[in-house]
Amino acid sequence: MSIIIDADVHISPYQGAEHISADELISRMDYTGVDKALTWITPPYLREIDESNRYLYEASKKYPDRILPFGWANPKLGVEKAKDMVKRCVVEYGFLGVKLNGAQNEYYIDDPQLALPVIEEIAKTGKAIAFHTGADSYEHTHPFRVAKIAKMYPELPVLAAHMGGAAIADLSNACIEFAQQCPNIMLIGSSVKDLSILKAIRTLGPKRVCFGSDTPFALMHASLAMYRAMLEGEGLSAEEWDDILGGNIARFFKLPCV
Repeated sequence: MSIIIDADVHISPYQGAEHISADELISRMDYTGVDKALTWITPPYLREIDESNRYLYEASKKYPDRILPFGWANPKLGVEKAKDMVKRCVVEYGFLGVKLNGAQNEYYIDDPQLALPVIEEIAKTGKAIAFHTGADSYEHTHPFRVAKIAKMYPELPVLAAHMGGAAIADLSNACIEFAQQCPNIMLIGSSVKDLSILKAIRTLGPKRVCFGSDTPFALMHASLAMYRAMLEGEGLSAEEWDDILGGNIARFFKLPCV
């Protein structure tokens, strides 16, 4: 059975142009025809994130069949606090994993004192980790740092959001090359050029790339329409279309819908 999963969306309890509520997310999903969304927070980057992670937990309880909750930890707020947040997200909230964003939170994602202790805590949970992987802060979130971590923890499922795009510059070629070396990395093709996504699919195969919109920083319905137009004429089977648009991320998390 085909299922459409947006693998990159953000919600927030706060108001603002780049903050949408869980209810608004569901409205956009209904309009677009998206069944489920891998959802993390839109945090107040310079403040505490506990409230936002709690909001995501409550949203996932309100919409258990639609929202796939994925936590957020920020070691810049304190390594021990971040490790505690990992435990809360996974044990108390039951999230699918925890995301680190070295771009907005301004740290090297492989920093041995700041980031690696938190990554070790995530790895111990047996859940997945996600990284913002973009050229908007390429020193902090360069694909080689993601690959370094993936090689350190070969059993750790790793999501690379934006696959090196998310900026004027484009590190997607590096991201694709490192993903070739690391079978535990899954690429999320959000906020990255269509030709880069196609190269990833052609190079890695259709089971290593997932549809994502980066809502609300992009329009979900426009992103899905772009994917459909992009895949048209690629000679992919219906099963391969289903993989990219939802099946891959469903299998990544062993969801019962596949």
